[in-house]
Amino acid sequence: MFEGAFSPFHWLLVLAIALVVFGPKRVPEIGTNLGAAIRGFREALRGEEGRPAPPPVSRPADPDTRSGGPEAK
Repeated sequence: MFEGAFSPFHWLLVLAIALVVFGPKRVPEIGTNLGAAIRGFREALRGEEGRPAPPPVSRPADPDTRSGGPEAK
């Protein structure tokens, strides 16, 4: 069903559309930023594998809001 979905012609078409939309100066910058984001995401995934999740933080209830407070009277 999806044979040939990522042929070189399709990638050239995507690159041509990106050049028209963003211009020739911005396309390399966008590619660099996208690569850095993917790299950072992968590093974060690798770093989180061995660590346990932090315990949830519980906050004590405010005494005024628990009883309705002075406004409720």
